[in-house]
Amino acid sequence: MKRKILIAVIAVLAVVLGLAGVKAWQIHTLIAAGQAFAPPPETISSAVAHEEKWQDTLTAVGSINAVQGVTVSPEIAGTVSEIAFESGAVVARGDLLVRLDTSSEEAQLRAVEAQVELARLNAERTRQLRTNNTVSQSELDAVEATVKQQQANADAIHATIEKKTIRAPFAGRLGIRLVNLGELLEAGKAIVSLQSLAPVYADFSLPQQELARLKTGLAVRVSSDTYPDQHFDGTLTAINPDLDATTRSVRLQATFANAEQLLRPGMFVRVEVIFPEEQTVLAVPATAILSAPYGDSVYVIESHPAKNGGKPEAVVSQKFVRTGRSRGDFISILSGLKAGERVVSAGVFKLRNGMSVQENNDLVPKAVEKPGPSDS
Repeated sequence: MKRKILIAVIAVLAVVLGLAGVKAWQIHTLIAAGQAFAPPPETISSAVAHEEKWQDTLTAVGSINAVQGVTVSPEIAGTVSEIAFESGAVVARGDLLVRLDTSSEEAQLRAVEAQVELARLNAERTRQLRTNNTVSQSELDAVEATVKQQQANADAIHATIEKKTIRAPFAGRLGIRLVNLGELLEAGKAIVSLQSLAPVYADFSLPQQELARLKTGLAVRVSSDTYPDQHFDGTLTAINPDLDATTRSVRLQATFANAEQLLRPGMFVRVEVIFPEEQTVLAVPATAILSAPYGDSVYVIESHPAKNGGKPEAVVSQKFVRTGRSRGDFISILSGLKAGERVVSAGVFKLRNGMSVQENNDLVPKAVEKPGPSDS
């Protein structure tokens, strides 16, 4: 009986040892296969860091304002009796816009003018009597004062009538009419917007660090999403004498002829102040920059010899860089990179230092300095 039990135990141990040996062999095989496995190279696009001549510029955002712009409104209340303009019309200075009802003022004016005429006749008779010493000088003075008083009353009524005749204060383009015939207008109520569109101003701000470089007469260029394929050239005409104490920036104003009246007051624009000198910069596509809280970096493609004596393989190496200003699809590199080095321009987010890569530049759009929408 003991012999049978011993044989059974030995058989079980043999089976267990056999299974353990098989499992150990399998694990060893998997480890060896894992050590020998090389992941396929990642497909990326590349570009060469190259030097370019860029005109020195300062960029900002701003808004367009009219050289002259106003919301036309009455000084005194009245009822609209005539509207002499159409919405969106171009008007000259002095053109009639709106006339308020002046029937009561005109009646008062006729009555006062009659009193003025009577006062003048009385003054003329009194002067003749004064030549004969029939009346005193004080009586003549009182009559002449009455003439002036009545004339002043007539002038006041005439001024009220003029204020109820609302005219364009300057030449420009009208907006949408905001009043109707017969409407009772309170003093200060908007009638229509009047804007002078040629020329116009572009107002913007720049940091105080740039103040020493700025001077009136510099060329300024603006662009807007409204006209993606156009830019407008103007001149820096005003620099604010004081700085904003909160943002430490200086306000500037550029003037644009705007002959075609494409720029409109209130329009958002991107502004470039252009300096006459050019600078040599090291440019790479902006997509090559990997931004992170600890700094910007690029992946440089380096050629390493193959392990098995085959073709050299391309391996990426991460380098930290300091970036400057951008221009179209490019950005300038101030430090950390050399001209001629090949960098990854697409696919940077899936890379890590030392990874092998495979270049394919067929599917990525070419970076340009003045990007625009494709026609295809």
